[in-house]
Amino acid sequence: MATDGDAAQTTRDDIAHVLAEALPFMQRYAGETVVIKYGGHAMGDRTLSRQFASDVVQLKLCGINPIVVHGGGPQIGRMLERLQIQSRFEDGLRVTDQATVEVVEMVLAGSINKGVVADIQAVGGKAVGISGKDGSLCLARKLERIRRDPDSNIEMAIDLGFVGEPDRIDPGLLETIIHSDAIPVIAPIGVSRTGETYNINADTFAGAIAVAMKAKRLMLLTDVAGVLDQDGELVSELDPASIDELVASQTISGGMIPKVESCVGVVKGGVEGVIILDGRVPHCVLLELFTPHGVGTRISERRQDT
Repeated sequence: MATDGDAAQTTRDDIAHVLAEALPFMQRYAGETVVIKYGGHAMGDRTLSRQFASDVVQLKLCGINPIVVHGGGPQIGRMLERLQIQSRFEDGLRVTDQATVEVVEMVLAGSINKGVVADIQAVGGKAVGISGKDGSLCLARKLERIRRDPDSNIEMAIDLGFVGEPDRIDPGLLETIIHSDAIPVIAPIGVSRTGETYNINADTFAGAIAVAMKAKRLMLLTDVAGVLDQDGELVSELDPASIDELVASQTISGGMIPKVESCVGVVKGGVEGVIILDGRVPHCVLLELFTPHGVGTRISERRQDT
């Protein structure tokens, strides 16, 4: 019959095994920068959001430099409804007029940003909440989209309003923060050369930050497990050539196509690997970085064995 002492010994052995397995990965990432795009269901679930905050603090304690970029589409939508401001989408992007961009900035740089900061500090960390407008972090330009009319075959420009993309990232402010004991939490808002505020897709913003900061990893938390094969199984490793094959075979389709194409651009920009992973998995950040096989799909220049 098992005794309480046996159970305690088993628990100690399990803990020792986990720590021994994680140690080489902690050493691999020590001193490195990891950018994490935080959004989706994980942000709206209280338990998951607290676990995410705990993971980020653990990274900082291990000598890693985490940078958090957050989204907030559902929260923006709810606030627009409350204020009775109509909004519509083009190619998955919210068309943003002057009234809408003011709400976007209020929600992203206000309530959401400070909520993430509060979560991190509630579990013992120190966080600084900023947007891309602070310290001239993100100089933005208007995002241009072209649509081809299926009948006339004529290309037409789509006016998305105050939707932008990063033009230049000045990493100075982030360098100052990460070399302190604080964790930067960034709202994806940029400012143009003439002072206009632009709403920027959080994945795109996080990718630009990762390239500018020469990050070792960019992690994109989503509401899917990662890239799936034709049998619905997770593909753990992808390189640009294999992505092209999966797109051609329509294994990768729909909204996942621009996501993986964006990931390839980030990798070509110098980031060693981009991971698409399920933010609904408890402690997914630690599992991805500190275990041999991770829990998502890693995109890198070449498929790796480790």
